[in-house]
Amino acid sequence: MKTHSVSEALNKLRRYCAYQERCHREVKDKLQNMGMIAEAIDQIIGSLVSENYLNETRFAQQFARGKFAIKHWGNMRITRELKARAVSAYDIKKALATIEPEAYAQKIKELSTKRWEQLDGQKPQVRKQKLYQYLAYRGWETELIYQQINRLSNMD
Repeated sequence: MKTHSVSEALNKLRRYCAYQERCHREVKDKLQNMGMIAEAIDQIIGSLVSENYLNETRFAQQFARGKFAIKHWGNMRITRELKARAVSAYDIKKALATIEPEAYAQKIKELSTKRWEQLDGQKPQVRKQKLYQYLAYRGWETELIYQQINRLSNMD
C-alpha cells in the first residue's frame, strides 16, 4: 500500500471533498483506508473543517434535500441514513427543517396517489397493505401514511 505524507493526504482529501459534500465519517474512513495514523487523521480533518471543505451541517442539509427531491424519501428514512453516517442530532434537525412542509405534504400525496393507481385491480386490503409498505420503506411517518390510505380508499 502506498504511504502518503500529511500534505499529500490533505491535498487528496481537498479534491475528494470539493467533488461532493462529505460527512466526517466518510473522510475518516477514506483516511484510514489510506493508512493514515489517528493523529494525522485528526489534523487533516481539522484542516478540512477550518478551510470549509468539510461541513457536517452543509452535508446534512444537502443530503436531506437531495434524498427528498430525487429519491422521495420521508423524514424517518433521511434521519436514519444521517444517523448511520454519525451526523449529530442538531444537524439532522436543521437538515429536515430545509424541507418545506407544503412540499412534503404534496410529495406524499403524489407518491401515494401514483402507487394507489398502480395497485388498481388488487383486493382493497392488499392494496392498502402494499401502499403502506411502499411508503414506510421510503421513511414516511405512519400517521401520514394512514391519512393517505384513508383519503384514497374513500375516493374509490
